[in-house]
Amino acid sequence: MNKVYIIAEAGVNHNGSVENAIKLIDCAVSAGADAIKFQTFKTECNITLNAPKAEYQINNCGTEETQFEMVKKLELTEEDHQMIFNYCKGKNIDFLSTPFDHWSLKLLLKLNINTIKIASGEINNVPLLREIGCLNKKIILSTGMANIGEIENAINLLCDNGTNRNNITLLHCNTEYPTPYVDVNLKAMTTMENTFKLNVGYSDHTLGIIVPVAAAAMGATIVEKHFTLDKNMKGPDHQASLSPEELKYMVESIRNIEKSLGDGIKKPSKSELKNIQIARRSIVAIKKIEKGEIFSENNIGLKRPAGGMSPIFWDEIIGKTAKQTFLTDQFIEI
Repeated sequence: MNKVYIIAEAGVNHNGSVENAIKLIDCAVSAGADAIKFQTFKTECNITLNAPKAEYQINNCGTEETQFEMVKKLELTEEDHQMIFNYCKGKNIDFLSTPFDHWSLKLLLKLNINTIKIASGEINNVPLLREIGCLNKKIILSTGMANIGEIENAINLLCDNGTNRNNITLLHCNTEYPTPYVDVNLKAMTTMENTFKLNVGYSDHTLGIIVPVAAAAMGATIVEKHFTLDKNMKGPDHQASLSPEELKYMVESIRNIEKSLGDGIKKPSKSELKNIQIARRSIVAIKKIEKGEIFSENNIGLKRPAGGMSPIFWDEIIGKTAKQTFLTDQFIEI
């Protein structure tokens, strides 16, 4: 199995603070993530003044402010992005961010990013997909809320505008925060892989690390997971995010899954070869057998350790004549 590309999703959990963003980068690096991902947007380009909040946003942030007001406080400036990008480069962790509009895409292109992450909500955003498609960059396309037909339309739109189809990775996703286990439907990841013959991964919004680790075991090439500095911070996504310690544990668990999957060849492993001698059996005398006696189930049996005749020769031994005397527990030889 190839190494899973693990994206630590900071999203907007910096709460609009570059200082928090830097701390999040440090946490992602410490956890061993391959990349950290933010969100790039200009609120005026994306949300109307009277747009309602999602239920989870109301639960986490209340109703005192509109969605527009809530999101506006989470913006990062162009200067912020440059500082964050440079810090990631210095820490040797990949910087990713999701563009939500023309302005944010243009900003990210100034940073010379190689990969563009498309959010689930933009899978039917024809102008944005067309603009991204023309860039012919690597694309990670989240598919939350989408059906197979909508995913196919998005892929075709990207490719028709210049994107190499093989540069697209699809992420199965559910956009409820947190996602109930019953709604995860991890098998849909396999369905997308079989349908589109593209690399697939998983963007997770469940609580804990069980599902993203399971996704890695099922063949996800990318795993993305939200994390935060503190789940008690005010903001829409903190409560459904991992703590820094949980993020580190998730990365370690996925790396152990990678090791555990192996090469698929069924054979004794190097570590267990020494146990064959201890755990397997030999054909032995279960009582004293005189020379000339016939071997039968009454005078031979199978006992540990291995080293004598293998039990696989049992049927060949039964009925044969002993050519010597055997004492109790002595390996049988013919």
